[in-house]
Amino acid sequence: MYCRIFAIALTANTVMGCAMMQDFATLRSVDFQLEGIAQGRLAGIDLSRARSSSDLSISDGARVESALMRGELPLSFQIQVRAENPIRNRVAARLLRLQWTLFLDDTETISGQTAPGYRLLPGEPTTVPIEISLDLLEFYEPNSQDLIELAISLAGAGAIPEKIAVRAVPTINTRLGAITYPGPIRIASDSVGRTFVAQN
Repeated sequence: MYCRIFAIALTANTVMGCAMMQDFATLRSVDFQLEGIAQGRLAGIDLSRARSSSDLSISDGARVESALMRGELPLSFQIQVRAENPIRNRVAARLLRLQWTLFLDDTETISGQTAPGYRLLPGEPTTVPIEISLDLLEFYEPNSQDLIELAISLAGAGAIPEKIAVRAVPTINTRLGAITYPGPIRIASDSVGRTFVAQN
């Protein structure tokens, strides 16, 4: 009787193990890529139409100088990440969270994680927003002109996506619970983050 129960348990574990491997294979094949930048604001100034500092008004410049005098220069924007579960997968993946670290011009800055609940249907790209809010003075020298140009290049109308990259660790929900990538991936505009890389 004991042997029979053990055999049933072993079979169940084997089936569960195979299911987990299939789910993990699905996780590995989900592609992530930086799709765009939106909602850029510097010290409360809307950057959506600015391509250079000359597009800002005198009052905008005064707001930047005022922020610098307070010892801060807040920049916020939204990174739009394209997540695609390839059509060859026959099951949906649910993204529970995306733990991320932001790199600006190869400088490591802040970290965080996305809200849960994104369902990734096979063959249907999904936009996952990452809300960014940081103080530029924590990472750069307080030169107002240089920082304005940097902010516009990152989050303005003339944003340069190549200046931004995200190191991320996705976690998805499966039939057997949550599965997390064993290492981070790089999400950028010039590459697809789907292969595992060593943690630095």
